[in-house]
Amino acid sequence: MSLGSATEGPAQASSALPHRPFATPGQRYVGRFAPSPTGPLHAGSLVAALASWLDARAAQGTWLVRIEDVDTPRCIAGADQTILTQLAQCGLHPDTPPVWQSQRGMLYQAALDSLAAQGLAYPCACSRKEVEEAQLARGHAKERHAALPYPGTCRNGLNGRSARAWRFNTTDFCQKGIAAPSNKAQAAINSGAPSALVWTDRRLGSQRQEVASTVGDFVLKRGDGLWAYQLAVVVDDAAQGITHVVRGEDLADNTPRQILLQRALGVPTPRYLHTPLVLGANGEKLSKQNGAAALDLSNPVAALSKAASTLGLPEVAHPHHISVADALGHWVQAWSRIYNGAP
Repeated sequence: MSLGSATEGPAQASSALPHRPFATPGQRYVGRFAPSPTGPLHAGSLVAALASWLDARAAQGTWLVRIEDVDTPRCIAGADQTILTQLAQCGLHPDTPPVWQSQRGMLYQAALDSLAAQGLAYPCACSRKEVEEAQLARGHAKERHAALPYPGTCRNGLNGRSARAWRFNTTDFCQKGIAAPSNKAQAAINSGAPSALVWTDRRLGSQRQEVASTVGDFVLKRGDGLWAYQLAVVVDDAAQGITHVVRGEDLADNTPRQILLQRALGVPTPRYLHTPLVLGANGEKLSKQNGAAALDLSNPVAALSKAASTLGLPEVAHPHHISVADALGHWVQAWSRIYNGAP
């Protein structure tokens, strides 16, 4: 399936570096940082931004920025430009102008149409409350912050009800055996449990998830008409030619769903690396939703040093007397020693 090419969003990058040479002839590395404009960057999001930038630079590849504003009710006006300014202050300049998900709905619709034509996407009339009630009635206890797997109520038809959302037919895709990987080194299907997807993270190692029983038929297009994160990120990564994804560890459990969608759409699966999280005082992931403070960039090297420490990178000598460029160069070398650029 052709997913089109990247398109520029409502603003150009204020400062872009030229493309760097790729790691080896005939081989390319394309990475990305994809923040949601729900507020300015905080200490946790800087860790992900720095890690993805370092990975691209260590591989002598290309680093992109994608503004993931598909969840428009949560977006804050001007936050996208604030984020781009913060990245620039930290010396993290994308190699091409950023793109905005809100400008890419036609690509997502094309992907949904393709899945529906294959019988791998279907309309759903269930509300979130109805899904929870159905699963609780079956004895499935809901864990904190965890969504209950969809019970498949509308998989075989709406029974006269009006469609609210669209879901991916995870169960059928796995049971029919067509979820087989194209690259067994990246992920594999356990023959004893067709829905068990095993994949390898560059930091966390071997990972496994029973997608059908753990997640069920997940949402592709929401009941409010907005595109779901899982579909948008897969379509955008494919359209932008992303070869390596570096992001926070909290997103690791999304990876199996994204791998299934990649196979269903016939697009490549990137290599994944999930970084350590910065935790708040309550022990939970630091985030804009739990009041994470915006970055203090009065001394960008100091902010970057904290992020580098979270990533296990060595301190820079004289952090108050070193330039951002020199500090970043120091960490690129250290990152290369740890991950070897992983082209």
